Amino acid sequence: MRGLLELHVRRLPGASHRGILIAGNLSVPCALGRSGTTHAKREGDGATPIATLPLRALHFRADRISPPVTGLPARAIGKSDGWCDSPHHPLYNRLVSHPFPASAEHMWRDDRLYDCVVELGWNDDPVIPGKGSAIFMHICREGFAPTEGCVAIEPQPMARLLPRLSAETVMIIYG
Repeated sequence: MRGLLELHVRRLPGASHRGILIAGNLSVPCALGRSGTTHAKREGDGATPIATLPLRALHFRADRISPPVTGLPARAIGKSDGWCDSPHHPLYNRLVSHPFPASAEHMWRDDRLYDCVVELGWNDDPVIPGKGSAIFMHICREGFAPTEGCVAIEPQPMARLLPRLSAETVMIIYG
């Protein structure tokens, strides 16, 4: 199977938190941020950034799924894994370990949303405090309920995409 260089995400007309992800000849519905998309992403705004984002790594729940075949660097999520979303902490927008002294999202979740998480390169080179953190492509909620700024798809399309993704792949999110 050929690798993909680009994933395109377009917002659906009349539905600010719903979109379509296009990957080669595959088109699948996706959930976007509860506030739609924005050029001016800020921490906690609930918006998906309009940007071209490199794919950094795959994080997955090894207790729930087999290690996926992918061209991305991959690591199993640990029970103490978190992602710092505290803009004034030096590890803002980075993988951290719980217990953590500042606000940090838990990567090990009871729901299945983070069974398979593609880390997107938003606000990570360099990290700018307050510009947004934890922007991922992950598994969607029932009915494509909005995210806090991520792009979320169903498990089956995620499984189809992963073998075609690499560190050269970018996600282009349109307004």
